[in-house]
Amino acid sequence: MSIWKKPAELSAINKINAGCAVGLLGIEFTEVGPDYLVARMPVDARTQQPFGLLHGGVSCVLAESMGSLGAWLAADEGYTSVGTDINASHLRAVRDGWVIGTARPLRVGRRMQFWGIEIADENGNAVCTARLTVAIIESP
Repeated sequence: MSIWKKPAELSAINKINAGCAVGLLGIEFTEVGPDYLVARMPVDARTQQPFGLLHGGVSCVLAESMGSLGAWLAADEGYTSVGTDINASHLRAVRDGWVIGTARPLRVGRRMQFWGIEIADENGNAVCTARLTVAIIESP
């Protein structure tokens, strides 16, 4: 049984993200499961820090983008999601290729949601683990 309360179609998800930070960083959602999202992000000049490693802040952008989108999809119609707190631990450096994130809800409430996001490299090695707190507010 799916937790999504809004249509969760990959093409629509990627289209709404195309013109913002998500699209500019090359983040692409690749899978929508009944209670999880998967996205990938390139490790290239857009996402590296000056020393050629994946920028930790960009890992947070991936994590928050995934958790916020999941929270929005799981919120009632007429409501949107805003991230209020993110905690990330960077576990391994990545210089190139892709990182893949998987976001799963830890708790889905009416007004607050908590999401866990695991980011790995192409070989499945853990790169970053993050926890996102999201407020659910009425859509403007």
